[in-house]
Amino acid sequence: MPELPEVEVVRQSLDKKIIQKEVKKVIVRNRNLRFKIPLNFSSFLEKKKITKVDRFSKYLILYLSNNSYCLIHLGMSGTIHIVYKSKKNFLTNTSFYNSPTLPKKHNHIEISFENLRLIYNDPRRFGFFQIINNQDLLKKRFSHLGPEPFDENFNKEYVTSYFEGKKKNIKNYLLDQNFVSGIGNIYASEILFLSKVNPFKRVDLLSILDCKKIIKNSRKILNIAIEKGGSSIRDFKNISGKKGNFQKNFKVYEREGLSCRRLKCQGIIQKKITSNRSTFFCNICQK
Repeated sequence: MPELPEVEVVRQSLDKKIIQKEVKKVIVRNRNLRFKIPLNFSSFLEKKKITKVDRFSKYLILYLSNNSYCLIHLGMSGTIHIVYKSKKNFLTNTSFYNSPTLPKKHNHIEISFENLRLIYNDPRRFGFFQIINNQDLLKKRFSHLGPEPFDENFNKEYVTSYFEGKKKNIKNYLLDQNFVSGIGNIYASEILFLSKVNPFKRVDLLSILDCKKIIKNSRKILNIAIEKGGSSIRDFKNISGKKGNFQKNFKVYEREGLSCRRLKCQGIIQKKITSNRSTFFCNICQK
């Protein structure tokens, strides 16, 4: 599932391609995504300019020229492809996971501009598009979510206050979007390794120093992942010709049974599965 860095890479790709372009035509081939595509979706977008491409957590936000918004969530397998009308595309994917070129099946939504088409592909159909009519409704849409790791409100006071009296483990909280938005399974493991914190440590047992390290390293890991183009798992170039290769920086994720990469640590990377999620950690240096 694409996490914050992967969605940010898509946002950056779209920002370069569709800003100030007018939507000419919208084709909905399959309304049955996670939530049904609204019947007025095509008319809502057509003849509007895209004034900004933003992101919150794992959501893409298209700002429209009439001060309304189109929200996009990529779900488990959603990808956005850009196909030019005037030239043959060898690479179409705006991200670095799934197929680098436009698949023949599962192309559910097509948004046409003057010289290019934006095509949403999603084999598992867990993604969705949502229309938001004004800024107040946009704020309300995200009101249940916690701050992003980059938000100044994700700080020591917020974290220690949130953890007060709670007994779940820290890995669960990093994945809880009500606590902090945008961190998924891969990056949670990497953040906790860098912080030298055991993923199964109860949050009421974390020290102030532990909390500070988790805050700092959440930002650090996500920034590096964005710079590296996210974690593609499979290595290929996207439409801009760049590679997503944060997976080459993994210290624990998918390294079960291998030696710890921390200098002078004799530990071995362990894997535990809880709630159908794999957690990777060092058995020595993560206390």
